Amino acid sequence: MSQERILNENAQPQASTGNHLLISAYGTYPNSPLLIVSRRISEAGCNLLDTRLSTVGRDVSLVAMSAGSSDGIVKLESLLGRVERENQFKIAYYRTGPKPMQSNMLPYLVEVVAADKPGILFQLADFFDRQGITIENLQSNGYQAMHTGASMFTAQLTIGIPATMHIAALRDDFMGFCDHLNLDAIMSQYRDKKTPPAWFGMDVWGATVCFNTVEAKKRNIPKPESWK
Repeated sequence: MSQERILNENAQPQASTGNHLLISAYGTYPNSPLLIVSRRISEAGCNLLDTRLSTVGRDVSLVAMSAGSSDGIVKLESLLGRVERENQFKIAYYRTGPKPMQSNMLPYLVEVVAADKPGILFQLADFFDRQGITIENLQSNGYQAMHTGASMFTAQLTIGIPATMHIAALRDDFMGFCDHLNLDAIMSQYRDKKTPPAWFGMDVWGATVCFNTVEAKKRNIPKPESWK
């Protein structure tokens, strides 16, 4: 996914331009719709803004956001219709707009592991919905435990927490919720995966070197050319 970030609470939502097309395509493994859909987007002169590809069961699913000129979107719609008829892929698409700017949201990661049982994902989604917290990204899987063979459930969520919410209280409520359902869970600030991180939670930092050319000239000190 693009990096989650805190957005200025005074920012206004972007208006839908109508020149965005959301595309969902499905094929039977190992036939992936990625190549043919991305090719048609390129042929239409459109840009591929965001993509999700996953294999679920025996099917490969693709969700893509494309943007272009009005003529480009019309051409892309025509090309996608041909893809469905000629390539045995199931395709759905409709016009949309860019994601509205969200006011003052803090990105957090949630990871959950538990013995699999019906309703875990629903109960997680219901908990955050009741708190007024959005789920921005989610991936869940079932698997067999290596040593015991027990059926297990795991989920990774990126959530957007309103900056006005008391984080410590929310974390306590969430951990109590997980204890009640016997879920092993972690909630932590979203952290840039780069090393060293360029962005962490609400904090942004930078580094700079100031060089006094006047004093350096007096003392015959050369200008530094690198950070080292």
